[in-house]
Amino acid sequence: MMRRRLTTAVLLAATLATVTAVPAAAAASGAPDEGQDGVQRQLDLLVERDGMPGALAFTGSTTYTAGTAELGSGQPMTGAEGRVRIASNTKSFTATAVMRLVTEGRLRLDETAARHVPQLAGSPVTVRQLLMQTSGLPDYVGLMDWTATGSTPEEHLALSLAQEQVFEPGTDWGYSNTNYLVLGMIINRVTGEDFRTYIEETILRPLDLDDTYWPEAGELALRGPHAHNYGINPADPEAGVTDVTELPGYEFGAAGGLVSTPGDLNTFWNALFGGELLPRWAVWLMTHDTTDVGNRGLYPAGSRYGYGLTGHELSCGGMYWGHGGDLPGGSVVGGHASGHASGHRGTVTVYTTTQATEEATRARLNGAADAALCSTDG
Repeated sequence: MMRRRLTTAVLLAATLATVTAVPAAAAASGAPDEGQDGVQRQLDLLVERDGMPGALAFTGSTTYTAGTAELGSGQPMTGAEGRVRIASNTKSFTATAVMRLVTEGRLRLDETAARHVPQLAGSPVTVRQLLMQTSGLPDYVGLMDWTATGSTPEEHLALSLAQEQVFEPGTDWGYSNTNYLVLGMIINRVTGEDFRTYIEETILRPLDLDDTYWPEAGELALRGPHAHNYGINPADPEAGVTDVTELPGYEFGAAGGLVSTPGDLNTFWNALFGGELLPRWAVWLMTHDTTDVGNRGLYPAGSRYGYGLTGHELSCGGMYWGHGGDLPGGSVVGGHASGHASGHRGTVTVYTTTQATEEATRARLNGAADAALCSTDG
């Protein structure tokens, strides 16, 4: 079957990619938009000014919504129980699973990936470099066949390895979904079970994340309540903007395949930073062994990338750590923050049902998160 590639380069680059840093909102508006009213204001602007069909923010105690769950239906936007493809937020789950193996002595950060993945024979790329996006491996996502299902990780990795290395391992930083594709393969080899099963057993079940799941091979629809998503379908880009709620989620794998809810995602962030999933030293390493990614792509100055986590200063002070992600039909940003002037600790998930690719739109998405995390009532 002929490989179909998106005609829009921005969409290719952003698919399964990270969401830009929270403080971008302050830069765009000139001042932080704090408090609960600020959260709702940003969501309303996303719908009314940017044309997003729907938008949601959930802090754990409060749900904010704007727009509709399905165009033309008049149906209100779904709440915190709605299922959503969390795209590259999945990387934080995968990184946590890898770090669990490290803490158990079953894997070392500085050992080569080739030890577990024969396709990388002769490559000096290490586990640490995969986690930190410093391997230089080309991204497979823009090369994959979106019209086919059932492709294997080995087939996807072969697409990447057929391309020229972007840079020598450890000499630069470059976001690539291939890094987390390989980490999933490493989990398989070390544990003797599929990375999906391992993450279910060590993260999803212990935290009772009952609404979070890995799509099965060939499964396109979302289970349970959910909003519809709209964008350019990479399997049929000539059709323009359509309903893209159905996507081959299984193919996104360890880099971006999870489906979750805002409620479950917030539970994960709280557990990770609360010490329930990893020893404190491991979480410290994930957030302190980092690369400055400020002014790279959509990352503003001061942004850092660690082990499957991005860090940014909030407009009210203190640090936010989490991740984000994009798919053709939506953008999701989530994470945990503590230490700002009010002493408030918060967790938030914000998402839209069309991908936020424009700078101003992205700023409002992140502005809602910043406002929620900086609110003493959040």
